[in-house]
Amino acid sequence: MSNSLHETKQNIPDVAVLVSLVTLEVKRSGIDPSYSLDELVQLAETAGVEVAEIMVQNKDKPDFRWFIGKGKVKELRTIIEEKGANTAIFDQELSGAQVRNLEQQLDVKIIDRTQLILDIFAQRAKTREGIIQVELAQLTYLLPRLSGQGVNLSRLGGGIGTRGPGESKLETDRRHIRRRIAELKRQLSEVTRHRKLHRARRKETGVVQIALVGYTNAGKSTLLNALTAADVYVENQLFATLDPTTRIWELANGKEVVLTDTVGFIQNLPHDLVAAFRATLEEAGEADLILHIVDVASSMRDEQMAVVEAILHDLGVEGKPQIVLFNKKDLCEPERLEMLPSGDGYLKISAFDPDDLNRVSVAVQKQLSGGTRMFRIPAERGDLTAALYRIGNVVKQQLDDNDMIYEVVVNEVDFDKYGYVLTPFGE
Repeated sequence: MSNSLHETKQNIPDVAVLVSLVTLEVKRSGIDPSYSLDELVQLAETAGVEVAEIMVQNKDKPDFRWFIGKGKVKELRTIIEEKGANTAIFDQELSGAQVRNLEQQLDVKIIDRTQLILDIFAQRAKTREGIIQVELAQLTYLLPRLSGQGVNLSRLGGGIGTRGPGESKLETDRRHIRRRIAELKRQLSEVTRHRKLHRARRKETGVVQIALVGYTNAGKSTLLNALTAADVYVENQLFATLDPTTRIWELANGKEVVLTDTVGFIQNLPHDLVAAFRATLEEAGEADLILHIVDVASSMRDEQMAVVEAILHDLGVEGKPQIVLFNKKDLCEPERLEMLPSGDGYLKISAFDPDDLNRVSVAVQKQLSGGTRMFRIPAERGDLTAALYRIGNVVKQQLDDNDMIYEVVVNEVDFDKYGYVLTPFGE
C-alpha cells in the first residue's frame, strides 16, 4: 500500500456517534446518566473528535454479546451510515468480545470511555514519567482485550484509540506485551524511587509541600500560574495538563513553600490509569496541606467534589489538612454562591482576582500556623535563636532579667520538625 494512501487515511478526521447505556443499576444509584454523557461529549471534543449524533439505550442490564442489544446495534448502524461516522464511542467499558461483535456489525472503530480517556492522556503526556505511565495503562487495559481488537488494530489512519504504544506493538503476541509491561513497571519504579528521594530531601530541608487537587478543568493550572508566575499550559478543556508541575510559592509573610499541581480527576477514572499514576498522585499524600479546587460554575459541582473526595480516600489521604477553594466565583450566580459553605477551611475565589489570591495566601499561612507561642530563652543560649526563626516568625522580643522572651507565630509543620529543641523553654 502506498504511503500517500496511508497519509490520506491518517488525515481523515474522527466523526463519531456517542452511545450510552442506562441500566436499572444506574437508575437505582440516583446518579444522573446525562451528566456522564455530557462529560463524554467533552472528552470526545478534547480528543479532537467531531460528535455527529448521540444515542441512549435504556436496558435492564448490558447484553453480554452486543452490550446495547442486537436490535439497537442495527439502529446504530443506520445512524452511522446516515451521519457518515467512522467511529462509535461508548460511555461504558466494553469487553473484548463485545468490541469484536460490534466491529463486525458496524464496520467502524469501536472505542469505550476508558480507551478515550487513555487516548487523551497519550496526547497530553510530555515527560518521560507521564509517557511511561500512559503506555503502561494502555497495555494493561488492552492485554485482556486483544481478541476483540482485530479490526480496530488493522485499520490505518491512527486517530483515537491508536495513539501511544502504536499498532505494531499491539499486534504482537501476549508474551511480548507482558514483557513490555514488566519493563515499563521497572522503569516506573525507578522514576518513583527518584521521586521519593526528592521528597525525602525536601523534608530534610524543612520545605513545606502543598498539593493542588481537583476535578479536571476546575482551574488548578490557572491558580498555579497566578500564585507562582508559572507558565503551565491552560485551556478550557478536560486534562489540559497531565504531567505534575512543582513551583516555589512565596506566601504573604515571605515564607516559601512548594506548590504541586496534580493530574485532574474525573468520574469513572479508569482503574488502570489510577494504578499507573499512583506515583504522581502520591504527591497529594506527601503534602502537608491539600488545596481542593472546585469549579463553582459547574452544574455538577457537588458530584465533582464527591469524586475527588472518593479518590483521595482511595489514596489514603482524606484525613490530610485541607482548604476548599471554590473557584470561578465570577462565573457563578450570586444565589448559588451564597449557598456554599464558608468559614475556616473554605474560600470563594477567582484565580484572576489579586485580592482573592492574597486571601488564599493568608488562609494557607493560618492553616500552617500553630498559633502564637512564648519562649523564654536564657541569655547564654544564643544558639537557640536560629531555631526560633526556623519554626516561625518572631513578632516580639523583650529582655527579662537574664532571659530573652520571644513571641513567635509558629509554623506547625516546621515546629514538628525542629521545635523539639525549644520545647523545654516554652511558656
